[in-house]
Amino acid sequence: MKGSVRMWPQLALLYLLTAGPTWSSAALVDLPFMEYLDSNQLVLLQWGFDEVVGNITFMLSIKTSGWIGFGLSPKGNMNGADMVIGGFGASGMYFQDHHATGNVLPMVDSTQDYVLHSMTEVEGRTSMTFQRAIQTCDEEDFHITAVPIKLIYAYGQTDEIKYHGAKRGTKEVNLLRYITRATSQEGEHFDFKMDNITIPANITYYHCRVMKMPRFDVTQHVYRIEPVIDNLDMVHHMILYGCPLNVTDDYDGPCYAGNHADDCFKVTAVWGVGAGAYELPADAGIPIGGPNKDALYRLETHYNNPATVAGRQDSSGLRIRHTSNLRRYNVGTLTTGVVPSHDYRIPPGATQFHTYGTCNTSLFSELMEDPVPDLKVFALLLHTHLAGRKIRAGLFRDGQQVDFLALDENYDFAMQEAISVGSIKTIKPNDTILVECNYMTTNRSGYTHMGLGTMDEMCLAFLLYYPEIPINTCWSTPDQRNIDGVPSELQPADQEDIITYENQLSSSPQYQIVSSNESESFMHLEATVMTMNATPTVTCRNHLPSPSKGGRCSCSEIIGGSALLLLLLWSEV
Repeated sequence: MKGSVRMWPQLALLYLLTAGPTWSSAALVDLPFMEYLDSNQLVLLQWGFDEVVGNITFMLSIKTSGWIGFGLSPKGNMNGADMVIGGFGASGMYFQDHHATGNVLPMVDSTQDYVLHSMTEVEGRTSMTFQRAIQTCDEEDFHITAVPIKLIYAYGQTDEIKYHGAKRGTKEVNLLRYITRATSQEGEHFDFKMDNITIPANITYYHCRVMKMPRFDVTQHVYRIEPVIDNLDMVHHMILYGCPLNVTDDYDGPCYAGNHADDCFKVTAVWGVGAGAYELPADAGIPIGGPNKDALYRLETHYNNPATVAGRQDSSGLRIRHTSNLRRYNVGTLTTGVVPSHDYRIPPGATQFHTYGTCNTSLFSELMEDPVPDLKVFALLLHTHLAGRKIRAGLFRDGQQVDFLALDENYDFAMQEAISVGSIKTIKPNDTILVECNYMTTNRSGYTHMGLGTMDEMCLAFLLYYPEIPINTCWSTPDQRNIDGVPSELQPADQEDIITYENQLSSSPQYQIVSSNESESFMHLEATVMTMNATPTVTCRNHLPSPSKGGRCSCSEIIGGSALLLLLLWSEV
């Protein structure tokens, strides 16, 4: 385990007295999970947990001889974050539990719920291993649950704890339901990119390029997808779609222009702003080539240009890493949620407004010759626009909700990435998927429509699953023909009318639309929106007892505490 000191008690005291800045309270269990939190692989996080005991252990290692910090954040920034800061200073080791109320120096928690187990500073790398209860019952601590959590880090070049500048970052990880990734293979790769287009001075612009991939006579498995971005301030998301066989011509121009490019809707890869590279599980890959070696693909890029900057050139795209060593499963992507129809309107002035998209998988058989298998969902990408505040995807069986596929109670338009669900979610034939989005429009004076524009809205969940089936889309929109009293321009005080309108939309029959990879579609009108359970509440327990009084401590205190521990360990040998 990196960063900890594991040895026989007889040798430990000698090590403490002769080695560089190092301290360890005891040997810990192995930490099976690992993520680099930055793209340069300078910030390493390892962790493991025991749900029966109720503890979670972290090891943070950063390439610096200064202070290091790690936190759990509601939105990926300082506000409301729960964090620890530690390191080795001139007077010895220091480590404390903090919380932040904004972009200011974090405050020390009144209760120190994180317990330090080891601290090392070796060859310019500082590492600390620490533990806490999964749920601490401390209002100043972040509640860890089995959903993706935004992890933050920061560090300094010295031990003076002050503003970190650019030495910070965030990454969303499901700590309790993590899927171990395979180490990236040294396989081949190719880039699927825009061809030096000129971004127009529009707030929203979608550009599409239809072309062939390199020709692979033998099926390949895509195992890693990396963004290649020219204009980070404008490229909001990219989707690579597979085209049906009837699409045979290249295209390079605006999306949804009423041509053959509009038929390409088999999602192959997705990237959203704030995301990095995505690597698939070790036993699954996205199939390309082989029987589909002559197929075309469409790269759709959404440019968000609120300043209407003109003349910017762009060749952004996706780097596709692939291998001929096929994995066990072919991966598919299913688009679910609400049809982005302009007729679906969200009223202004809403403190919250819910939309629902339903998908009954029993309709898959209408477009499939083979029986529908169980689908194993291993990751999702949730998507709304600027008014979106929360997204939930629920799974229903026999009319009852049996699970949540994904939850994001603090949705951030600027951070969209495919998130592992950790434990595989199984969708059985005849199950129903329900996607719920919650919006706030108190700062808007007119209706917000479902649509492609940044100021429009969407409510989508992209499900990554295996084994692949020939269905790419399953979404719905309400039948609005019998809705009475559609609100006009509403004021924030008209919340009762807004709730009535929301209830009319959700209780109306839903047009459910299912589409295949060959652009065949089936529409069913009689789908209903089921009632989604409340988000599970957090059950907490008392915090871990702290072995010390916390705060800064001197080397003599470290050695003294360690010597006592050594005596205890010695007595057990």
